[in-house]
Amino acid sequence: MKLAIMQPYLFPYLGYFQLAAAVDKFVFYDDVNFIKNGWINRNRMLLGDQVRYLTVPLAGASPMLKINDILIQPRERWLRKLLESIRHAYAKAPQYPRVSELTEQILTAPFEHISLLASHAVTEICRYLDIDTEFVASSTKYGNAQLKGTHRVIDICAKEHALTYVNLPGGRALYDSEAFSARGVELAFIEPNLCPYPQFDDAFHPALSILDVLMFNSKDRVRDMLSVQVYA
Repeated sequence: MKLAIMQPYLFPYLGYFQLAAAVDKFVFYDDVNFIKNGWINRNRMLLGDQVRYLTVPLAGASPMLKINDILIQPRERWLRKLLESIRHAYAKAPQYPRVSELTEQILTAPFEHISLLASHAVTEICRYLDIDTEFVASSTKYGNAQLKGTHRVIDICAKEHALTYVNLPGGRALYDSEAFSARGVELAFIEPNLCPYPQFDDAFHPALSILDVLMFNSKDRVRDMLSVQVYA
């Protein structure tokens, strides 16, 4: 069984979904400390020919709090403006009607915590793309929050009987393959494939939110983009 563990990100980039599609189970690492100016409550979209942020405002966010403790601000303060920004950015994109409907369904779901909203965005987009990976939140299952770093990741792998832990390339600087192999787990990686696709002009802006990918590409085309190699 292949396992991945990532913090819940809001409409993350294509590589996050390539990772999700490459594993059997995906753990949302939601009971670790919040990171300011990261990807938990924001991502990037293309507005005109400029890359801009789409953001869900938070209430009392602090690096001293766990991700799953942080609330979003009331929707009446930001939802209409955010949906209007997305409409302004992508109304002329070929897949806008279907993807804007999906986006609104996600953002209006009655979640009050950013961890739940971001996780919901990932799982709903995976459902749209027919990715059948199983998802679970770390706060709901493992009872090992006292462990830190590699020790906790390996413990989650052991509890799930995972034979392979799959990570994005940034994990090479964080993890020691020998620590995993000592517990019978192979440490593996994917290399995200951020192939160009037509946007509004000749310049291609890579690694934007998955919303950008979905707005410009058919569902079948995006599914083709999900295939990546897993390597040690």
